[in-house]
Amino acid sequence: MDFDQDRIYYSAQNLQASSEAGAANGPVTPEAPPDDDIFHRTVDPSSLESSVVRANFASFFRNHHVIIHGNPRYVYRDRLLSLHRRRTQGGDGGGVGYQRDLCLYVDLAHVNEFDPALYGLLVEVPDSVLPDVEAAAGRVMQGIVEEVDRGGRNGEGEESAQQEGEEEEGLGGGPWAVQVMLKANLAPTVLRHITSSHLHRLLLVPGIVLSASPVRSKCHLATIRCSRCNHRATLSCPGPFKGMAIPQQCMGERGDCGPAPYSLVDEACAYYDQQTCKLQEMPEAVPTGEMPRHILLSVDRGMVDRLTPGMRVNIYGIVSLISSGGGGAGGKQKGDGARTVFIRAVGFDALARDHAHRLTGEEEEAFLALSRREDIYDVLSNSVAPSLSGAYTVDIKKALAAQLFGGAAKTLPDGMRLRGDVHILLMGDPSTAKSQFLKFIELCAPVAVYTSGKGSSAAGLTASVVRDSRGEFYLEGGAMVLADGGVVCIDEFDKMRADDRVSIHEAMEQGTISVAKAGITTVLNSRTSVLAAANPVFGRYDDLKSASENIDLMTTILSRFDLIFIVRDIREEERDRAICNHVMGVHMNSDHTSDGSKGNYDENTATSRNLLSPAAVAEEARAVARGAASDLSVHTMKKYVRYCRERCSPRLSEGASEALASSYVRIREGLRKRCRDGGGQDAQAVPITVRQLEALVRLSESLAKMRMSPEVASRDIEEAVRLFQVSTMAASSTDAASVGSTLRSLMPEAREEMERAERFLLSRVQEGTVANKRRVVEEAVGQGFHSSTMAKAVAILAMKGVMQERNQGRLIKRLK
Repeated sequence: MDFDQDRIYYSAQNLQASSEAGAANGPVTPEAPPDDDIFHRTVDPSSLESSVVRANFASFFRNHHVIIHGNPRYVYRDRLLSLHRRRTQGGDGGGVGYQRDLCLYVDLAHVNEFDPALYGLLVEVPDSVLPDVEAAAGRVMQGIVEEVDRGGRNGEGEESAQQEGEEEEGLGGGPWAVQVMLKANLAPTVLRHITSSHLHRLLLVPGIVLSASPVRSKCHLATIRCSRCNHRATLSCPGPFKGMAIPQQCMGERGDCGPAPYSLVDEACAYYDQQTCKLQEMPEAVPTGEMPRHILLSVDRGMVDRLTPGMRVNIYGIVSLISSGGGGAGGKQKGDGARTVFIRAVGFDALARDHAHRLTGEEEEAFLALSRREDIYDVLSNSVAPSLSGAYTVDIKKALAAQLFGGAAKTLPDGMRLRGDVHILLMGDPSTAKSQFLKFIELCAPVAVYTSGKGSSAAGLTASVVRDSRGEFYLEGGAMVLADGGVVCIDEFDKMRADDRVSIHEAMEQGTISVAKAGITTVLNSRTSVLAAANPVFGRYDDLKSASENIDLMTTILSRFDLIFIVRDIREEERDRAICNHVMGVHMNSDHTSDGSKGNYDENTATSRNLLSPAAVAEEARAVARGAASDLSVHTMKKYVRYCRERCSPRLSEGASEALASSYVRIREGLRKRCRDGGGQDAQAVPITVRQLEALVRLSESLAKMRMSPEVASRDIEEAVRLFQVSTMAASSTDAASVGSTLRSLMPEAREEMERAERFLLSRVQEGTVANKRRVVEEAVGQGFHSSTMAKAVAILAMKGVMQERNQGRLIKRLK
């Protein structure tokens, strides 16, 4: 039997009740085609006839098909039969997994192809239509299963049509209960743009799940019983947050059973699972200076426990209203008309960790050509913060480019996970563009969250347990959970409390956050890279202090950073003049970057949207690939980073692994030699351990990923070791090396004065004697020396082991 044969199409007029034709007379063939403006006009839910709506959707579930190799495939018939088989194989128990098996995913594109009038109803009045859609799906499933059991399909359509008038199945169960979950290619609606005009309509809302409450049992069909005459009645409780009004007088034959005679019969009530979540707009979509907005999200049945904090989703939901709290504190009354908007979810799509749209074929071809460029590493590093210049920024930009791409995460056979995220710490003087680097990475990374250490707590970075109005506890994810799959930028890292810094140890190494609070024990994903900026303990980096004295951070947190850069503000005329010329050029040419391409990057402006189109991105990538352009814009680089992270996962070859192991052993041997020459004292600020070996592996993989190479090459190993040498190894230098660097950083005149000051001290204080430091400095000032020069000379001689400061620096003793 062809299920398209004798099919009846219903227009919008036939889906509404009329005095001439109703449910009793059956469906009526339309006299006119469906209204073309069905998507824009308002449908009155009270005028819809349930039996007609069910009949139409039952016809859709039975008859919609696609042609595959010349044969029709009935999509929803197959899906319903598969649902029934999974249910019978899983037994008659409950549980979330069982309810998920009874979810029927319906694509609205199929509905629109079958009948635009049905599509219009699901978009305009989904709250009124969905119960009938689920009832129709249940009846069609029953008819299909009975036909399969009889071994044939003849008569299925007639039998199912007869069953349409039977009683409706409840939400919570029934032999043929089905939950319909919708999917549609709707235009996304930003959360902050939801207004009263969207009420009771189907919307597609992108966002990130901020928190999820425990699963509750919601009564949707209540049975009440009179305590005196045993009269029973059934009450419906529609809506996720609506209660039921229990009659205050008996509705039985006696009617004189006293006030409030009814009580709830729990065992006769119908329940379904319900959960409340909090949906927040994407952090990168929040306008500058605005607070991120969130909205309440209600999920039920098969959708419970599927949304976790930090998950990025597209929610298909119905915008509804809930009372803002009538009659409670604050003087609000039930009749004041104040309502709060919430979304009842009827479907969702879990987005990738970078939540981006798929790349077009033109973009992929352009990016593939770009990856073949020999100097792609230099192109990408030059594209990082192009407005920042200076010799000290070259290696920092290369390291940040490697952090954007990251290494390859691995899962071992025993279940242990090795992270591929690269952590970087920028430690140094003020006014060295550390915060500007963080701000640029926030723009350029596919997923990024920016926070300040002074205003961040352990709970704000990881996760917190919050008590709701019912007194129940639920989890709320912090910055590292929201940045899962991206980069979290932490400024003023040294201003954080030590206890708060300890809380991110697990997130930085294992990529998870374990929570055991208020009876909640769980593990959240925080697979994120950390880019931190901090100042030395004295505000500025003091050359007369050792590296361990300048870096006031615990070795447990320092060892988790793959690269640690010491950023110094060195006073040199040539260097200062070059920086001044660059800064003046940026200010003079600022008008040339106001179009949003590189300077004022704003995706919300019309000009930027034109430049950010897939065609414009592909054209820019092709121009850079053939050498016509020098660097990439922020948006193009963001897409290229996403492309490489998704498509490439390089691995070490045997030769590369041997070269990397040899480099690590050579570094450790140099440290042992330095420790032996220093008398057995290891004065390193950052210990070099196996974690640093894994850091070299991650850096090598990220460099290979830039070229879309499946294997790590020898040049990747060399560059990774070089970056490690100029960053972490330089930051962990010992005191002996800092004396020479201090003298070399001085101007020739200052160096000569420092040598004269040292000679004066050696002549003034004899070997083995103790002198008052203040008197010695006063004598030197009387002979034309500066007091600060004398203080530095004393410190240098103390670092050389010639002198020793005693009594809190009041006395100095010459040792040799």
